Amino acid sequence: MVFHCQASAVTIYISLYASIAFLAFIIIDRYLQDCQTLRSLRLQEVGFARLLSLVVWLLLLLLMVPNMALPIQQVQEQQYLSCSSLKKDLSLQWHTLSIFLCTALFLNASAAVVISSGLALRRLLGSRSDPKLWVNARRATGSVAAVALAYILCFVPYHIVRMPYTLAQNKVITDCQTKRQLFLGKESTLLLTVLHLCFDPLLFFYLYKPFRQTVSNVLSCITNQAAADPEEEQAAEEVMQTMTAAPQEDGV
Repeated sequence: MVFHCQASAVTIYISLYASIAFLAFIIIDRYLQDCQTLRSLRLQEVGFARLLSLVVWLLLLLLMVPNMALPIQQVQEQQYLSCSSLKKDLSLQWHTLSIFLCTALFLNASAAVVISSGLALRRLLGSRSDPKLWVNARRATGSVAAVALAYILCFVPYHIVRMPYTLAQNKVITDCQTKRQLFLGKESTLLLTVLHLCFDPLLFFYLYKPFRQTVSNVLSCITNQAAADPEEEQAAEEVMQTMTAAPQEDGV
């Protein structure tokens, strides 16, 4: 229980909000690719992307790592025991602060996703009058809509339940039946978000050709390296046999 509350749960939340932030960046980047303006090209530079990634990881680690390090209290074993019951006042206050700040990150990312997806869909649907353009735009429209829909269905329910559950952890909500229902709702919606994290690579592999090409190139390199290893071993054995056979011939 202590390991889950202090380590594994915190790791899950770091991965969750990193995935939310980077998914929002990907959707925004997809929209900027269609704009092709000077400002959008600057935002798509590799250096700027690395800076954004560094800022996201630093913020999340700054918020979440103290939840691992702050002290906990000893409690008697019970049938229903939550992580908040292990935390001291300072730990619980920091936990609440981190939840509210991560929720703010989610709200900003959601606004970016909705706006970018809406603008991208409007631009793509505007090409229906041209049959040649609509052939390619139709698939792009489906991919944008699928990613945005998966984002909303997987992440929004969890955050709807997360806020009142945090209030219950801080004893603002005291009714036992309500607290139990909030706990079950939080766990079930958290499972949905974790499943989204697991299926993110499959979703990107199916929808985005550059990601698919990158994965294919990596797999082909691994396959070629694995095929080359036996040949290298065989060549090394032949060299060793030649070297051992030469002294024997000299002796004869």
